[in-house]
Amino acid sequence: MLLARLKFTGLAVLALAVVSSLAYAQQRAPWPSERFNPQAQRNVAGEFDYYALVLSWSPTYCSSPAASGRDDSQCNRGDGRRFSFILHGLWPQYEKGYPNSCRTARRPYVPQPLIDKMLDIMPSSGLIVHEYRKHGTCSGLDPDAYFSTARRLFESVRVPELFKNPFEAQFLSPGDVARAFIRANPSLKSESIAISCGGAGNRLREVRFCFSKDGNQRACGENENQRRMCSADRMYVPPVRSTSRDDGTASRPNPPRGSGQSPLPGPRLIENPNDI
Repeated sequence: MLLARLKFTGLAVLALAVVSSLAYAQQRAPWPSERFNPQAQRNVAGEFDYYALVLSWSPTYCSSPAASGRDDSQCNRGDGRRFSFILHGLWPQYEKGYPNSCRTARRPYVPQPLIDKMLDIMPSSGLIVHEYRKHGTCSGLDPDAYFSTARRLFESVRVPELFKNPFEAQFLSPGDVARAFIRANPSLKSESIAISCGGAGNRLREVRFCFSKDGNQRACGENENQRRMCSADRMYVPPVRSTSRDDGTASRPNPPRGSGQSPLPGPRLIENPNDI
């Protein structure tokens, strides 16, 4: 009988220790080694270090297999409109790694009126819904506040003229692209911007800008390591060639007189970064 009591007491003490340990693990902040370990990230809404505002170069996406079969609000539009940089998303980031698909008190539902309001800078309803479910839920914000923050930060970045509607292909280095944005946004620091490239022909994919939780510019974390995102000397930047007009109809530029040639110039090779 005494032996049985001792065994029971021992098991009870062990169970209490396990419960206390689990409670402590849930309450305390993660150690740095845990925070930087993707396997240990907790995906808790509102717990992150900074935002990455991600601008995607639409011509690269629209020429990729990923765009095939998707809705035509971004690619293959009938009104002649083509997009340059679009808002891909606003991503909560850890200094290394990131949370995703965080649990929220309510279902991560994005109302249709809000989707419609965002289509001018995120021209795909599927993208809007996906971005909130994967990234917006980790911001700790409801859909309206999340997309309002995303729009505000997107509109705070001035896109250089070079990228607004180029009709010609270009070859630029990541540094060329960064310098163009810094010249267009004098307060932008080099440590707050990163350029991504890849795919067929090593194309420009996206530009990331890093902001603190309260929307101030800050240095990027390890996620935006430039050598990892794009270490190429030159990237292919596909042209936009938008022909839409304010009335919603399509128009084509006039070809050079007497040329008998297509009005679209050949690729442009930027040798001097001051040219951009």
